[in-house]
Amino acid sequence: MKKNMGTADRFIRIILAIVFFYLYYTNVVTGVFGIVLLVIGGIFLLTSIIGSCPLYSLIGIKTCSTKKAG
Repeated sequence: MKKNMGTADRFIRIILAIVFFYLYYTNVVTGVFGIVLLVIGGIFLLTSIIGSCPLYSLIGIKTCSTKKAG
């Protein structure tokens, strides 16, 4: 997979994943909504580690900087 996520995008997703996990494990968010947040947090963490978001590929978004050959 080609990388299509920039550093800022990856950092924001990691922070959101940590917040989602914290909210779930401290029982601030429970039930179905808590599980949904856990799944979304896991997806955010995984895509941040990989550096590629499949949804971005489908839509055609690319937040990483491109280097031009000189």
